[in-house]
Amino acid sequence: QVQLVESGPGVMKPGQTLTLTCTVSGVSITDSSYLWCWVRQPPGKGLEWVARIYPHDGRKWFAASLQSRTTISSDTSKNQFSLQLASLAAADTTTYYCARDTQGHRAKRGWYKKGKRIV
Repeated sequence: QVQLVESGPGVMKPGQTLTLTCTVSGVSITDSSYLWCWVRQPPGKGLEWVARIYPHDGRKWFAASLQSRTTISSDTSKNQFSLQLASLAAADTTTYYCARDTQGHRAKRGWYKKGKRIV
């Protein structure tokens, strides 16, 4: 059974840098079948994709609107991947989810269980 557990602060101040970590169990994040992503869902709105990483070869992708403020990284020794979002603004106040993507397929909403609410 694959499990993803998010960790990070719940309360942030404007201008700070948010760091969220997703610890994965049940599968190696270097498995070539999977990419790993962060999405967020502002209150009353749909899901917004933030960033994606493919630890198998190190490739990374970012949402164009957030690219200048976003970093995504992986720690294969801990089977974790992390998101950093700099210069936080009011629009970044939302719930963040980590998820697994299958190669060639965007993750679906049902794949996300718990989220990390940032206020």
